[in-house]
Amino acid sequence: MTPAKDEVIALLNRLPDDASLEDIQYHLYVIEKVRNGLDSIEKEGGLTQEQVEERLSKWLVS
Repeated sequence: MTPAKDEVIALLNRLPDDASLEDIQYHLYVIEKVRNGLDSIEKEGGLTQEQVEERLSKWLVS
């Protein structure tokens, strides 16, 4: 994985110069949530598309 400092630098380089601190915090939050999700899938496994559709089918109306 990319070190956190490198990810922050890359993020700052992608954002516009007039990005607010709130914008930066939001993007850091999203990066962290995605990273946590990927780590969780790697450690605990995930569901296939078919498994998700099967589980949701009882809640979704066709």
